[in-house]
Amino acid sequence: MAKKIYDRLLAVRETLGITQKDFCKGIYMSQSYYAQVEGGKRPVNDRVIALICSQYGVSKDYLLTGKGQMFSEKLADIQLQQLTEVFNELEPSFRDYIILQIKQLLETQKKQKGSSSQKSKEPSLERKST
Repeated sequence: MAKKIYDRLLAVRETLGITQKDFCKGIYMSQSYYAQVEGGKRPVNDRVIALICSQYGVSKDYLLTGKGQMFSEKLADIQLQQLTEVFNELEPSFRDYIILQIKQLLETQKKQKGSSSQKSKEPSLERKST
């Protein structure tokens, strides 16, 4: 568990898989200021906490104390909302391309899962040393 609030801020951002720059855009804050907050050089005020919680669905209790779940909503719901916002900004031809790419990724994932489950079902041919 992250011990200090700035450790938890970093953990949230890394869990979301976004850069500091993109994270800051979401909370309407300059990257340089936020970098100092995340680095423990500036205090985290109530406004910053409120923005992070509302924009990214982070649990206020988790940010303040480190207790409970990191996200008050499911992370998948947050990611879906972000994806929808970006998708809606695209031109129709790019939207079609994105849908095609997602379908191809899904097929690749299915093939990988199928081959990994096959490997786990196959008997091991390794000999035990005696």
